[in-house]
Amino acid sequence: MGTVNPSTAHGVDDPSALNIAIVGGGITGINLALGLEHRLNQNPKLTNTSNGQKRLSYTIYERASGFREIGAGIGFSPNAERAMGLLSPDVLSSFKRVANPNGEDYFQWIDGTTDKLIFKLYCGKDGFQGGRRSDILEEWAKLIPSERVQFGKTVETVSEEEEEKITIHFTDGSVAHADVVIGCDGIRSRIRQLVLSPTQDSIVEAAHPHYTHKFCFRSLVPMDAAIASIGEKRAMTRFMYNGPKAHIITYPVGNSSVLNVLAVISDDKPWPEENKKLTARGSKSEATEAFKDWHETARKIVDLFPEDSEGGMEKWAVFDMVQFPADRYVSADKGATGKVCVAGDAAHATGPHLGAGGGLGVEDALVLSALLEDVALRLPTHAEDGTETGKKSELVRAALQVYNDVRYERTQWVVRNTRYAVDLFQWQDPVVGRDDAKFGFEITKTFHKVWEYDVKGMVQEALDGLGKKIGSRR
Repeated sequence: MGTVNPSTAHGVDDPSALNIAIVGGGITGINLALGLEHRLNQNPKLTNTSNGQKRLSYTIYERASGFREIGAGIGFSPNAERAMGLLSPDVLSSFKRVANPNGEDYFQWIDGTTDKLIFKLYCGKDGFQGGRRSDILEEWAKLIPSERVQFGKTVETVSEEEEEKITIHFTDGSVAHADVVIGCDGIRSRIRQLVLSPTQDSIVEAAHPHYTHKFCFRSLVPMDAAIASIGEKRAMTRFMYNGPKAHIITYPVGNSSVLNVLAVISDDKPWPEENKKLTARGSKSEATEAFKDWHETARKIVDLFPEDSEGGMEKWAVFDMVQFPADRYVSADKGATGKVCVAGDAAHATGPHLGAGGGLGVEDALVLSALLEDVALRLPTHAEDGTETGKKSELVRAALQVYNDVRYERTQWVVRNTRYAVDLFQWQDPVVGRDDAKFGFEITKTFHKVWEYDVKGMVQEALDGLGKKIGSRR
């Protein structure tokens, strides 16, 4: 059985250092890594003055052969951009380099059946920019030292011992050791399964996401074709088209070279092979049928999808964790030590309807990087008497519990209200229906609660909470 050696970059080979395993190299995992990297580079107190070695180490374990993101476009809300800036100025500046400029700094909702403007919501100057997922992830990945990443590593199980390092067992037979394991492995998270169901014969419902009875078609359409079909105004800025049991979102990406199109359709049938794949074969004719009674503009947007004769399309199921939410984000069952947690979609998978899922992962990464830095600063600076192991375990457990307490209510609220938002878009809310004034009031209130979150206050609350749990002195 092979052993995966943790990174020794920056001189990190001191056994008393805090060794962090990040499972998954998507948005949340990369942002956590970049938050830690920034702190390693900028905080001189993370260097042991007696030997020049770092007091914190991290390694990303990613199952793919390289960094990659599925899907087409993604937007990041104002709260997410603030969190990026606090994680590392490089994270925010890298995002801004590839983010698409807004045509207008508004969300604009159109009645898809009449083409009438329903409501406009100001996003702030250059607010809620987006881009191609792959472009954004690639830009961030450039900032991570190659020795900090192990590709081709799929987690099979994790072994926790009370005062010992955690052992991560991979499907290729190798193992790795860490003081703390952060599962950032997405909606189908293996780490979530292990946190919530440590034995395979007692897997709980919350260990898996569930179908929301919504699926979507996605496409990146060349901008010249989009403009020819729906005109420059509609193609060059963000629009959303509301309607009965479906809605459409469009916005430019790739420096306005392509139009990202997302059509979301309600579905009363079960999703095939629910626990295996998030995609199934679809067809343009299926999308066309769903919007056949809509206004010509909406139908023209749907007509931009590739023809069935050109290979057709996959349809993407929208899964989330509303029905069976995780009751905690930290390992706590019998045999667990509280040194393994989940973050991002692994903790609180949500639909795309508020554009908030990626931002929640960035917020998680921010608070975790701040707490783990604080843990590293509180550790003994040498390991000669062996007492650092118990101290380390105590600090890690306290930090992850604080993370859970600070993030749980906020993230669960967003997951639930993402379902509410899609009901508003698809005229399925019994109170709001298709009342434009009520829609404007409700959607403003909902988005503002996401956007106006105090990310700096979140970090301070977490650090104060850790200080109270273990004493304020370092």
